Amino acid sequence: MEVGSVRKRRDNQNGIIGHEGVGVSCPPPPTTTTKQPPEKATALQDDVGLLSGICLIVGTMIGSGIFISPKAVLVYSGAVGPCLLVWAACGVLATLGALCYAELGTMIAKSGGEYPYLMEAFGSIMAYLYSWTTVMVLKPSSFAIISLSFAEYASAPFYPGCSPPKLVTKSLSAAAIFLIVLVNCFSVKLANYVQNVFTAAKLLIIVMIVGAGIVLLIQGNTQNLSNAFEGSAASFGAIGLAFYNGLWAYDGWNQLNFITEELKDPYRNLPLAILIGIPLVSVCYVLVNISYFTVMSATELLQSPAVAVTFGDRVFYPLSWMVPLFVVFSTFGSANGSCFTAGRLTYVAGREGHMIKILSYISVRYYTPAPALLFNGLMAICYIIPSDINTLINYFSFAQWVFYGLTALALIVMRVTRKELHRPVKVPIVVAVLVVVISCYLVLAPIIEKPEWEYLYCASFIFSGLLVYYLFIHHKFSWANKIMTPITMHLQLLMEVVPPEKLQ
Repeated sequence: MEVGSVRKRRDNQNGIIGHEGVGVSCPPPPTTTTKQPPEKATALQDDVGLLSGICLIVGTMIGSGIFISPKAVLVYSGAVGPCLLVWAACGVLATLGALCYAELGTMIAKSGGEYPYLMEAFGSIMAYLYSWTTVMVLKPSSFAIISLSFAEYASAPFYPGCSPPKLVTKSLSAAAIFLIVLVNCFSVKLANYVQNVFTAAKLLIIVMIVGAGIVLLIQGNTQNLSNAFEGSAASFGAIGLAFYNGLWAYDGWNQLNFITEELKDPYRNLPLAILIGIPLVSVCYVLVNISYFTVMSATELLQSPAVAVTFGDRVFYPLSWMVPLFVVFSTFGSANGSCFTAGRLTYVAGREGHMIKILSYISVRYYTPAPALLFNGLMAICYIIPSDINTLINYFSFAQWVFYGLTALALIVMRVTRKELHRPVKVPIVVAVLVVVISCYLVLAPIIEKPEWEYLYCASFIFSGLLVYYLFIHHKFSWANKIMTPITMHLQLLMEVVPPEKLQ
């Protein structure tokens, strides 16, 4: 049901919601001549500054991966030297990809990440397949996994000597999801404040690990870094898998493009936040890995269940408890960033008619995409129910690089088809070509190295979105509208949300 301006009174005949509450007529306008403050349009507000943008990138990229288990990169790269090179190369690739996104984000200043770029370059179907895959699987399941990591580390001190019960970790994970969604629904500024605080916390523990590593290097603990390339004999496909796992830890470099409409001065702050945030994370990742090797050999690192915890036990004792505590902070901040950006993609997809309309509505009280945030949270809670969803995420992650490659290809296509668009940031075309080529390699290498039926299941799910698109979006069956209209009306009244509007 389409609803008009929030400043109008609710009328039972036309279904318009009033500003003062659902189902209650607004009081008459004041008769005094007191000047009233200007009223905000019911739209996303540009409340995210440069510092918050940097914190969103850094806070979302640095999750639990760098603290818990970077050993997958070591397994596939084969030796310490190639392992460190892969970590550095992943940072370079993430920066190149983000530079392509900086051009796209300043050229098409719309929220929703890859969605508006794929829509502009390739049309509605490609954009829909992206939103279908990301909204239904990638974003909520990633949110769920980060929350489960948070729950495992938060509950571990209460169960010394054994693993916490599944019911406890799942319940705590669901509580974390609920709290994070609540914070993001209430206030963009509050969500940014939470992100900034937890980003500072995770950077503090990284500084501590890097600082300890530098001291150990000065003291001569370099035996694990000598002959760093000895025994390295990784195959073509194995190197691809090493990059695959490294880039999973870097995932989040594109998060600022999901909230372009909420950035203050996006033409300046978007590229600047990218050029500060991603190299900062890259340097941190390489230095942290070097620090690990100052106290652990390659064999010891591979045997460690949680690398940062083992490092803390050997270096920070008796203050080693700080490492798991800061991992909790890190995962909570990363989950908050994931929720913040996922809600914007769902909101934009609903606004474009690729998801149900209620998901594109804005809270009249808090100016946040509350329905989209709640939907993402509910989906994430569904994903924490199975015993192990890590396998599911691993097989769907290759789809993410399909869309990364397509987005870089969109930049190349629009250099030809949309020459008239203003480009405040313009990267060399060779950068976009390189990202496309590497994306193809990263998609195909894991399948060639270790073909699994699950990749076929994943592709089948993605293309099943075409059936949904054909039935409900292309043809727009009238019976679907008859069902959704009363549901939309009641949800709208319950959540006090309205369609986004623009100031005239």
